[in-house]
Amino acid sequence: MVSIKEIKAVDLNPQDFINQKADEISKAVGDGVAINALSGGVDSSAVTMLGHKALGRRLKTYFIDNGIMRKDEPQKIAALFKGLGVDVEIIDARDKFFKALKGITDPEEKREAVTQTFYKDVFGKLVKQSNAKYLLQGTILTDVDETVAGIKRQHNVFEQLGIDPKEAFGYKILEPLVQLRKDGVRKVAAASGLPESSFNRMPFPGPALAARVIGEVTPEKIETARSATSILEEELSSIEAFQYMAILHEDRVTGMRNGKREFGNQIEIRCWDSLDARTATPTDLPYATLRKLADRMVQEVPGVVSVTYHIATKPPSTMEVV
Repeated sequence: MVSIKEIKAVDLNPQDFINQKADEISKAVGDGVAINALSGGVDSSAVTMLGHKALGRRLKTYFIDNGIMRKDEPQKIAALFKGLGVDVEIIDARDKFFKALKGITDPEEKREAVTQTFYKDVFGKLVKQSNAKYLLQGTILTDVDETVAGIKRQHNVFEQLGIDPKEAFGYKILEPLVQLRKDGVRKVAAASGLPESSFNRMPFPGPALAARVIGEVTPEKIETARSATSILEEELSSIEAFQYMAILHEDRVTGMRNGKREFGNQIEIRCWDSLDARTATPTDLPYATLRKLADRMVQEVPGVVSVTYHIATKPPSTMEVV
């Protein structure tokens, strides 16, 4: 197993780190081409800026529209990075991901389906088209820790599990952020020129909203989770929390609407206070805020009849539900 030496945020000089990693990327890629996938999260955004500094236009940046992202995410992120001088090509892969997820209910199998579709199917073709031999990605130390410990399989961890990406997918993977945790990545992202809306953005899982749907993932369930997420982000935008999320449960629950019984959906809200995602406590949200969230979700999201708030700490809970 590869040993990783952690660089703690308190010891990090972000500008020195940026210069060092950009130099390492440049030397590794040489006069060739590298590609990376931009999701809009702080990890992938920081890596994109590092790769752009190291390679300029020899970094091919793609946003994979997998159909399981937040509302208008591809267009918003592409526009943001265009303003920073980075061209982003949006790849429509929605059908491929929903086909891969069809019939799967086990959380780890869902993560694996997303991983294989992303790395082998979608990115495998992009690698061949671009003649790239390197994929630049934003794996961080917490991703590795949770995967190796068996807490949950992160979609972007390979070599630490003994998987050779070149053999499995046909290209090598560069992970310039792997010595950092989230607080360190934020410092690097800020120093790289990203706006605060990017470097202070809340973590979002690699499997995207598929990690927020319990049970089988379908376009209809994703739309429910997407709508609930949009309401949550609007209402909690001023809350200083590490992360918050809306989760669609699998079982139907009994409700009443217009004087009739309705078997509808249940949304679970999670909101976390944390420094580095290793431990977390539920945010003490005002009751009036919780009531407003519940009222909006049952009124504005079709089929939702129940809204709950998660109050267990991490550990033993995890931040994401699956």
